[in-house]
Amino acid sequence: MNQGFEAAPDDPVTVLVTRRPLPGAEDAFEDYLKGITKAASVQPGHLGATIFRPAGGKDRAYRILFRFDKRSNLERWENSDERAAWRELASRVSQPREAQVESGLETWFTVAHCDVPSHPPKVKMALVIWLGIFIIVSSLSLVLMPLIAHWPMPLRTLLFTGVVVVLMTWVVMPLLTRWFAWWLHPGTKE
Repeated sequence: MNQGFEAAPDDPVTVLVTRRPLPGAEDAFEDYLKGITKAASVQPGHLGATIFRPAGGKDRAYRILFRFDKRSNLERWENSDERAAWRELASRVSQPREAQVESGLETWFTVAHCDVPSHPPKVKMALVIWLGIFIIVSSLSLVLMPLIAHWPMPLRTLLFTGVVVVLMTWVVMPLLTRWFAWWLHPGTKE
């Protein structure tokens, strides 16, 4: 039973779920959050979860941000019997969920300590991506290229671009999104 997750490449995914506890069920909802977070954390490919509790006021929305290494692992979890049991419990303690599933460049800009997870304007994302690529390409041109200059161009390009992608995804973008959080997400708290 697919829960609204479209067929797509088996890329890493970030999911933002919004839930509001039913009046009087706030403690039961907190227990639900602890339980489902623990259950999801042992699933294949689960990369972590962050819970954003309501800041106060009229909006009682909890925002739960979680990541999986592959869309197929997310779908396996979403379609499991264990997840169905958690879904049943959620229906007793909260309003129906709103889910937003994203893969691609936007996931680089999900900042865990934002009050409300959102993506910055595309122009800001483009500038930070450009800065990251500039830093990596400049550094690799000085360090790596002299070592592989005698390789055929397709092999040099294959290695060079592979290193750029790996460094962008797991090193440079996490750092840049933290360093520029104040600009990407105005009002972000460090």
